[in-house]
Amino acid sequence: MKRLLPLSGLILGVLCQSAFAQQAKPQPVARLITALTPVTSRPVSSAPVQPNDIEKRAFEQTNVMRVQNGLPPLVWDSDVCRMARTHSESMSRLGYFSHVTPDGLRLRDRAREAGILQFAVLGENIAYNQGYDDPGTFAVEKWMTSAKHRANILSPEFRAMAIGSFVGPDGSVYLTQTFITR
Repeated sequence: MKRLLPLSGLILGVLCQSAFAQQAKPQPVARLITALTPVTSRPVSSAPVQPNDIEKRAFEQTNVMRVQNGLPPLVWDSDVCRMARTHSESMSRLGYFSHVTPDGLRLRDRAREAGILQFAVLGENIAYNQGYDDPGTFAVEKWMTSAKHRANILSPEFRAMAIGSFVGPDGSVYLTQTFITR
């Protein structure tokens, strides 16, 4: 079973419960990171994509946080979901955890590659966790404890969002939360 170790000081919101406990039982692990990219281009539309259970929980919990903080809920964006799912799967399959792919594609590049050509602002949070019963809710809870993740979630600039998740063969869960205003 592959287990990624937390990188102190390099990744926001690094979490590893009982990282120093000497137990034979594997402990849940998680990592979080955030980005914000303003850009503008042309529109694209596709068939609707429904969230899976992990994505739905993270989406719902994100909107709960927004409403509790006096902001309107975000709407689900199917195009963004496709892009986010692709990034989560890529991180899992290629063994990296970053907003930048091994090919050097950043959020804006990945949006263009996914056919998302028109937007005013785009932002992203990513998370990795393993061993949690509700990985979507857990990611949102931890994002809310990090200033930059929280800023994305509570940004009044964003109007829509989607989560893309991927569960690796070892049970590790990668989540990409992408925010957009078109």
